[in-house]
Amino acid sequence: MSAPARFDRGHTDDLMSFLSASPSPYHAVANAAERLEKAGFRQVVETDAWDDTSSTGGRYVLRGGAIVAWYVPEGAGAHTPFRIIGAHTDSPNLRVKPIPDTGAHGWRQIAVEIYGGPLLNSWLDRDLGIAGRLTLRDGSTRLVDTGRPLLRVPQLAIHLDRAVNTDGLKLDKQRHLQPVWGLGGDVRAGDLIAFLAEEAGLPAGEVTGWDLMTHPVEPPAYLGRDQELLAGPRMDNLLSVHAGTAALAAVATAGAELPYIPVLAAFDHEENGSQSDTGADGPLLGSVLERSVFARGGSYEDRARAFAGTVCLSSDTGHAVHPNYAERHDPTHHPRVNGGPILKVNVNNRYATDGSGRAVFAAACEKAGVPFQSFVSNNSMPCGTTIGPITAARHGIRTVDIGVAILSMHSARELCGDADPYLLANALVAFLQG
Repeated sequence: MSAPARFDRGHTDDLMSFLSASPSPYHAVANAAERLEKAGFRQVVETDAWDDTSSTGGRYVLRGGAIVAWYVPEGAGAHTPFRIIGAHTDSPNLRVKPIPDTGAHGWRQIAVEIYGGPLLNSWLDRDLGIAGRLTLRDGSTRLVDTGRPLLRVPQLAIHLDRAVNTDGLKLDKQRHLQPVWGLGGDVRAGDLIAFLAEEAGLPAGEVTGWDLMTHPVEPPAYLGRDQELLAGPRMDNLLSVHAGTAALAAVATAGAELPYIPVLAAFDHEENGSQSDTGADGPLLGSVLERSVFARGGSYEDRARAFAGTVCLSSDTGHAVHPNYAERHDPTHHPRVNGGPILKVNVNNRYATDGSGRAVFAAACEKAGVPFQSFVSNNSMPCGTTIGPITAARHGIRTVDIGVAILSMHSARELCGDADPYLLANALVAFLQG
């Protein structure tokens, strides 16, 4: 008999709060850590010795925009395998350049660089805030978020581009996407950082570094006749980060015997290739897992045994069938919103799923009483990729690519079904429980 659902629409309500409170990867990991703290997890510092992690309980490591958290159940041995939920904290957007202050023709502007592969037109004529982290002279960091409309990228009026509706919108990434934030004839160097330092309650001279990005300030919202759709920013891929955090906390607080060590690994920089110290192609996950084994008295042989029995679910959003562009999808694979999570397959290993991985995910969904769907790309369309193949290849870990089907992926505002977030979370709980 299927296990009863643990999460319901209240999970989706909570997702909306999480999205609003997480305008940057740094905010997302801070919010995930806070939720894990409430579930009894404690932070481990990478520069400290980890001998105390031999005890049972939840631990987590923070590094920039990434978090790795794990829960050691009673009776776990040094060779006990891991069950990992993988996700990423970053989303495509416009990021502030090292010299931010610019302008022309009486407009004060902010110089931005394109991060990842956003749908550029979706960032036009939106009220935008700025969020991220400020680094101080002593090396500490401070999160900052304006929390209100500050910027706007104005689109050219149709009167000055008469062919835009017939020939399509053409945007030059350098010239056409610099947002305005005020009026004035003089560009004053340091204005933006001084303003953000004041917002964060800091002396301007204390800020010596910054990692800042724009974000739409319009909050997530249910829509539709029956409010069965959810529109919001950064669902790719904070929807999975939120579900993974909730699932790990739920498993850790349930008190049940577990045959595996459940793990959440939420990385930064997936949208531009994952090659960083906080990305999936970096050493963070492997280092944390190995140190966990060794801190529990394990040997290299124990590490090898644990990794050989480990499974990772790489959870990232995927494409729901688009009613206006159904021909862009594979004709026999049409994932629908509120149809349950999707299993992503690509025989050229753009996704890491194989038949044995499908069986693991199918068993978890059956245990949770959750339906799932299959996704494969149209053969004439290039397939995207995820942290899944990177995780599998880098660590030798069996990996399965899954996610939630959405529309408007990489838009400033994406769309999913109201039920899919909690269906995913229920499946993740069953997966972590084994």
